[in-house]
Amino acid sequence: MTHALPAATLAILLLAPAGPALAQDAAAGEKVFLKCRACHQIGETAKNGVGPVLNGVIGRPAGTYPGYSYSEANKTSGLTWNEATFQEYIRNPKAKIPGTKMSFPGLTNDADVANVLAYLKQFGPDGKKI
Repeated sequence: MTHALPAATLAILLLAPAGPALAQDAAAGEKVFLKCRACHQIGETAKNGVGPVLNGVIGRPAGTYPGYSYSEANKTSGLTWNEATFQEYIRNPKAKIPGTKMSFPGLTNDADVANVLAYLKQFGPDGKKI
């Protein structure tokens, strides 16, 4: 008698990520966000500054926060910020949207990227924590 894995189990093993999944830590992300605060605000009293307010950024089309003067590149990018587009952008903004005004060089640490995303996802469009 052979001990073959059922097809469903084999499929799950093949589709599972090869490395450990990064847990998202909003508290750690708040610390990472200190790098962003020079240009961006978040929360109920947030205002546009050098960069736009980031309340409710996940799910929002790029270049659309009211009252902020975006680059044409952002306004016409066709992107909607979801986890994947945000993570790619925050690693290298100018590569993801050539012509963006954002001068930030990017986050290179995967944990920092995951954690700042977790922090941002806490805030709805009104700036209140969800």
